[in-house]
Parts: sequence; structure tokens; C-alpha cells
Amino acid sequence: MSKVGLIPFTIQTVLKDTKIIPPGIELVGAPTAWEQGYFGHGNVIAVLDTGCDSSHFELQNQIIDGYNFTTDDGGDPKNIKDYNGHGTHVCGTICAEENDRGVVGVAPKAKLLVLKVLSGQGYGETKWVTEGIRYATKWRGPNGERVRVISMSLGGREDDQDLYKAVQEAINQEILIVCAAGNEGDGRYETDEFAYPGAYPEVVQVGSVNLQKEISDFSNTNRAIDLVAPGEEILSTYLNNEFAVLSGTSMATPHVSGAVALIIEQCEKEFDRPLTEAEIYAQLIKRTHSLNYSRRYQGNGMLNLTLDFGSEIKTFQTAITE
Repeated sequence: MSKVGLIPFTIQTVLKDTKIIPPGIELVGAPTAWEQGYFGHGNVIAVLDTGCDSSHFELQNQIIDGYNFTTDDGGDPKNIKDYNGHGTHVCGTICAEENDRGVVGVAPKAKLLVLKVLSGQGYGETKWVTEGIRYATKWRGPNGERVRVISMSLGGREDDQDLYKAVQEAINQEILIVCAAGNEGDGRYETDEFAYPGAYPEVVQVGSVNLQKEISDFSNTNRAIDLVAPGEEILSTYLNNEFAVLSGTSMATPHVSGAVALIIEQCEKEFDRPLTEAEIYAQLIKRTHSLNYSRRYQGNGMLNLTLDFGSEIKTFQTAITE
């Protein structure tokens, strides 16, 4: 039986309260999208993790549904309680509510489908993750909502074929899958480090940079890295209505997941039609800039929502309608 788990991460500080736009959210340019009226409205992001503190004042209005695939709480399918803190932190980076308190997420009007696939100890069976992906793919909300993005800050060493098949099924349903690259990096781009499902070529594999835009020494390197985002000293929601500063590619991933919700909202308004998974990916990669590292470190570069692609959007629209 294959196992997956939290990609090792560091808890640096726990705070009782704060009032700030987290530096990582600023660094990827989310406030620029907000100024243009894009907050991720109407987009559901499935977060496969350790659950979520659904009573946190930043997240209680953001969760549209949830399901527990683990044996925590006797396997109660509706109990998504987070006994770890990791899932709550990831959820906050994606879409912590804008409410003049605490922090704010990248896409504060998006909604979360919380799928608990890791126990409080941070480990789970690969089949729980596989079932979670399939659940997200088939899920429909009370008003017919569908999952647009799956966010996974987890990984395992084994290439599980049923997991891979579930990934492919989700992508065939036009769902973009965003995964952490992993924290086994040795600081050398010449060596490959892989964590699954992040290493599958069909998913968006996210590496980490610090707040000075330098590649994190721990960030996995390989030829399938798609982009990088802030993953060190990331401030977000934590258990018991608190906040924490954590580091890891787990923290880089939700910056991208939230950004995708903003991109979908912007581009589907522009195109006046739904985008395919491939089109969403293309628009995401257009919003990156090179940090002048090897592509094995940075992929296409760092997420940057401040980039103005108005002309490219129109060119792209012309190309796909001809």
C-alpha cells in the first residue's frame, strides 16, 4: 500500500493576530488584479490536504463543501477538521476573506472544496488522494458549480498508476491541477528530485522562491518544473483563529492555485466563454517572468500577476476563433 504525506515544511512563527496583506500575496501581484475588479468570484478550488479549520474567521465563509477520506474521527465523511494546521494555512493563502482583519488570500472571492486526504499526522494512503481527485472531478455545487482548480501541497515517492489515471481524468474535464514540487532539493539544479503527483508532466509543478525572489535551497529541481512562487516566510491562517509563518513548496503552491482563479475570471470575461485546461495553463505561464535561473530550478519563471497581457489576450482570442 503506497503512502503520501505532507512535503516537509517549517513552522517559524505562530501569531495570535495580525492585519496585513501577506508579503507573498503582494509579491505575486494579486493586489493589481483586485484593483481591476478580479477576486476569483465564481471559481471553486479543491484543496486536498489535512482538512481545514472551518471555524476560522478568515475561512468560515469561504468553504462551499468538504469530504473526509481519512480515518480521522472514525472516518466520518463530513468531518474535515484540521488537526495539523497545514491545510488551514494553504486554504488561507488561496482565499482568506477580505474583511479588514487578519490576512487576505490571493483570490478572496473564490470558494474552497476542502477534501481531507491526509490525517492529523500529515500522512495518508495514496488511494485517499486518488479518491479525492475523482471526487473533485465529479463534484457539483448547489448551483451547479464545478471545480476549476485542484491544489495539492503533498507528495509521495511512488509513481502510482491509479493516481496518475485520476490526474488525467481531471485534466480531461478541464480542471487545472497545481502541485508542490517538493522540499528534497540539494541546492544543485543538475540533480533531479521528484515527488508525485507533482512530477507528472500533466500537472502544474510549483517550486519555491524566498521573498527576495531567490530560489529556495530546499526546492526540488527537475525538467518538469512549471513555475515558482513565494514559499519562504509565508504568513497565512492557522488553527484556533491564529496565523502562522511557514516555509516550503507547500506554501508556494496555493499562491498559484489562487492566481489561477483570478486568471480564469479575467480571461473568461474577456473571451466570453469557458477556457480549456490548456488555455488556462497558457494564460498562467504568460504571467511569469524569468529570474535568470536554470529552467530546472524555475521552469518558466516566477508568478507575476502585474504583467499586462491585454494585447496577448486579444491575439490569443483571434488565434483560437479562426
